[in-house]
Amino acid sequence: MIESIYRHPASSRADIARRTGLSRATVSTVVEELGKAHLVHEQDATDDADRQRGNGRPPTLLSLVPRAAFAVGIDIGHQHVRVTICDLAGEPIADEWSRAQVDDAPAQTLDLAHDLVRQAMRDAAVTSEQLLGVGMGVAAPINSRTGDVESDGILPGWQGIAPAAEMHRRLGFPIELANDANVGALGEKVFGAGRGVNDMTYIRLSAGVGAGLIIGGQPHQGSLGMAGEIGHVCVDPRGPICRCGNRGCLETVASPVAVTRLLEQSTGRPITFAQLLGLVASGDRGARRAVADAGEAIGMTVSWIVNILNPELVVVGGELAAAGDVLFDPIRTGIDRHSVPAAAAGVRVTGGVLGDRAEVLGAAALILAQSPLALTERVRG
Repeated sequence: MIESIYRHPASSRADIARRTGLSRATVSTVVEELGKAHLVHEQDATDDADRQRGNGRPPTLLSLVPRAAFAVGIDIGHQHVRVTICDLAGEPIADEWSRAQVDDAPAQTLDLAHDLVRQAMRDAAVTSEQLLGVGMGVAAPINSRTGDVESDGILPGWQGIAPAAEMHRRLGFPIELANDANVGALGEKVFGAGRGVNDMTYIRLSAGVGAGLIIGGQPHQGSLGMAGEIGHVCVDPRGPICRCGNRGCLETVASPVAVTRLLEQSTGRPITFAQLLGLVASGDRGARRAVADAGEAIGMTVSWIVNILNPELVVVGGELAAAGDVLFDPIRTGIDRHSVPAAAAGVRVTGGVLGDRAEVLGAAALILAQSPLALTERVRG
């Protein structure tokens, strides 16, 4: 029953009975128990439709108490660590961020994540007993069978590291682990541009390039957790050698670092990524061409996903998404040019709405998705 209330907040007892198949008497009994456990609160319906459902008397609507429990999200990128704490309604109540050199420093990075979690808990006055668990996204492929980082040059210092086990040893809470694109997809699905969409792809364009897949409303990671590694799909057999060891990967032409480097080579002067975005916004032809070429390569690669998985929505996130339609239009063109016409016509391409918080919120959503079961066990215990 907690599952029903979590999925459908502000439900009447009749709504819950209909969705769960339980009798009204059973629903009322359980609601009383949940109220005593301070997990559910009641409020009177106030709109006309709700009054009509109650034959003139507004029904009592039930929702979970948002601050009855909390979930932690951790986002570990190549150059940062971010932590957020969300309540049961998915509202962030604390946020901590720190710059970090992650690639060759797993122990220091995980120690930093521990410190940021503890700081966020202090800031939000959240106790250990109130936490349901910790979700963590890491900017590298994660072997879902072993829990190890499959770095292969992507996070070179993390080879053989099991981040979930290491984080559990530091914090003592249950840890759910996924790569950054997968948690980014979940973040946009639950909180952002993908709400209400059951089949979508999230493209993360940051220091690494990857795709997170939502199929049938659920994250899809593949048999080993490697699904969506489009950053290491070859788009140019004669292209530069990628940090993964292959040549001409999408990441070598479509990451913010790669696009900025290309413009540096053509101008002969150092350019930061912020300067690149400024040049794009001002209409600089070279900067816009560099971004558009990256978009074309992304669109061609995403067209394979469109042909194979037929998603309804492609959400583009990560730093490069800030280039807007200069990037999105070539992606759309590439999908139209290389996909089956019906599949191309049925997919929308849009920018993410969560910005740099997609991954950390998606990490918290890993835990929130399990909250009904965890809360049920808490009541039974």
